[in-house]
Amino acid sequence: MERKKVGILVFPDVEVLDFAGPFEVFSATRLNEESRYSESSPFEVFLIAERVEPILAAGGLRLLPDRSIADCPHLDILVVPGGWGTRTQVNNPGLIDWIRDQGTRVGTLASVCTGSFLLGKAGLLDRRRATTHWRSLDRLAESFPSITVVRDLHVVEEENVLTSAGISAGIDMALRVVARHCGESVARATARHMEYVYPETNARRI
Repeated sequence: MERKKVGILVFPDVEVLDFAGPFEVFSATRLNEESRYSESSPFEVFLIAERVEPILAAGGLRLLPDRSIADCPHLDILVVPGGWGTRTQVNNPGLIDWIRDQGTRVGTLASVCTGSFLLGKAGLLDRRRATTHWRSLDRLAESFPSITVVRDLHVVEEENVLTSAGISAGIDMALRVVARHCGESVARATARHMEYVYPETNARRI
């Protein structure tokens, strides 16, 4: 199986678990648990930013992205996280244009938390169902009237586009992506390795 390239976007004030949760899921996935420590994940995961320079995430965590948007390779999966920084990045035309372009190319497009606002600004959620952090549901509806905002689901799937609720919901979203590409048994084994309870229901938790 050819490794799928997973790009996770990061930017100043990105929420840490928004990107770190999916990163852990994809990097921890193994097709065969018996070979966990001798085989690689079927996903090649890297962080992408406007520029390859240190970024301060929420809480002061310092990150060094792997690739810039200018030298990003072809992606199979793009994850757009959220956090307070989205309020600035939604007005960053260069980044929004890049997200829009990638959204037409990737096989799977996903957002975590308020990352949905970046997808919305790029026009990638027009006339789709989508969700976000519970505190931002009304703002999403007001900002993008063509989006049908879903309030009762943890992860919303619309063909190849997945949006998820706040912060830790990115783990559930990433497990769903793993299940899509590798099967549910692999996704369940990944969750078990992480000592994370595999979501048996998609109901929003709060």
